[in-house]
Amino acid sequence: MNELTKLTPPAGGGVKEKKRVGRGQASGQGKTAGRGGKGQKARTGNMNFIGFEGGQMPIQRRIPKRGFTNPFRLEYALVNVGDLEGLGMADVDLEKLLESGAIKDRKDGLKILGDGELTKPITVKAHKFSASAKEKIEKAGGKAEQIVPKARVTPQHRKAEERKAAAAAKKG
Repeated sequence: MNELTKLTPPAGGGVKEKKRVGRGQASGQGKTAGRGGKGQKARTGNMNFIGFEGGQMPIQRRIPKRGFTNPFRLEYALVNVGDLEGLGMADVDLEKLLESGAIKDRKDGLKILGDGELTKPITVKAHKFSASAKEKIEKAGGKAEQIVPKARVTPQHRKAEERKAAAAAKKG
């Protein structure tokens, strides 16, 4: 195991010394200390950050904010029916697809899409199926079993439950 006392910088350097500015003209960074002569960028505390437009209202503040990003959006790992054909499994579910490398991340569930053809009967357990995928699986003699995900509890639901519990405790 690595220990802090045994750490060394990578070959060819690693720890760069801080540039010492303003130490006389002979140093190469004397007098103006590499900031040129006068002007806004020569001063301390200049407003040189990303998005600064010289005091003009920056573009990221001028453009209207539109839309909404749902924090409770479900994102599914997608697999096509044609990809299931090449796996050579009789039963397919999320765990088996992860093991085989057909999908990289489990996300919020598995969705089967209808692109490609299926010739072998297979049993597929997934959270969602497109209509064409379900049709192709059943046409090949297989089963499309839908997994019912457990309901997510949002902060609003949790607060409502707490209020109900508090009201019930107050009554009884």
